[in-house]
Amino acid sequence: MKIMSVVGARPQFVKLAPIAQALTADGHEHVIVHTGQHYDPMLSDVFFRDLGIPEPDAHLGVGSGSHGAQTGAMLAQMDEVLERFQPDCVLVYGDTNSTLAAAVSAVKLHYPVAHLEAGLRSFNRAMPEEHNRVLTDHAADLCLAPTEVAVGHLAHEGLAERTVLVGDVMTDVLFQVRDAVRTSDASNPLADLDAADGYYVATIHRAENTDDPERLREVVDALAEVDRPVVLLAHPRVRAKAQEHGIDLDTGALTTRDPLAYPELIAAVLDSAGVITDSGGLQKEAFLLRVPCTTVRRETEWVETVELGWNVLANTSSEITAAVTRPAPRPTDEAPYGDGHAAVRAVSAIVEGLSR
Repeated sequence: MKIMSVVGARPQFVKLAPIAQALTADGHEHVIVHTGQHYDPMLSDVFFRDLGIPEPDAHLGVGSGSHGAQTGAMLAQMDEVLERFQPDCVLVYGDTNSTLAAAVSAVKLHYPVAHLEAGLRSFNRAMPEEHNRVLTDHAADLCLAPTEVAVGHLAHEGLAERTVLVGDVMTDVLFQVRDAVRTSDASNPLADLDAADGYYVATIHRAENTDDPERLREVVDALAEVDRPVVLLAHPRVRAKAQEHGIDLDTGALTTRDPLAYPELIAAVLDSAGVITDSGGLQKEAFLLRVPCTTVRRETEWVETVELGWNVLANTSSEITAAVTRPAPRPTDEAPYGDGHAAVRAVSAIVEGLSR
């Protein structure tokens, strides 16, 4: 079977790695299309190298832009890519503009679509990602759900017949990288910090936290006031927004570093006192590594992390500071995101459900 994976952003590269391994092990032809949505090498090319992913078969080179312009640029090229490779199935990942563009192009040209990480919902329609994931689920022929909660959301929307619970593929790769980090001689890239009492790892990038200067200043002020050093792994877009608005990202407890390669990120989180993020993936990664997380949002798709006490939602400056410095959560052996073999189940579901 010829399966085309369409990816374009860091979380998708992470999800792609175990899928690529499972497809190769099962003897399928795998075509990889990189949209270029994340064009910085630290957010793109390095992930392919560090996670052992084959080079893309096609690179659209779309780059940054407004949601409409970016999605439209992908659509303009996807038709030709699909006709060139003629896959048996188009596999899309997560909730980015790359996800929606590939799904729309594929269904209009009558190529079957499978959506990995289907059924996640924040119920916040102000989030572009929410529209992307809902529209993609309803366009897809096969919804590959990571959790029982996601299965329930899909059933509520009338998609139960095309839904399969496979588990979370990010769990697969995280466990592999975690074990490799623990057994290797690689050092923590943040080990040079003068932080005898530990440090926090932060990633803040969502538009609702960065585009408005007052909101960005509120988040920065909160991180600057916590009880340990906070290392903000700053996306180039966040640096540009801060510079545009005259906001110092290196102030008080807060200091900035460039984004880390995935294995380095996992090593840094493992040694940290906690994670502060508005990312979807890093919330779950922190939980799987049993590192406390503070999520700078009003809602989360990964509700299990909150229910089990390892993640706290925080929005105002005082909420953020209180959440970051809270006592350690209660230990848990719960495994809502699977056993580390989701990719194998996802490939089996695609073959069984979409083979022509």
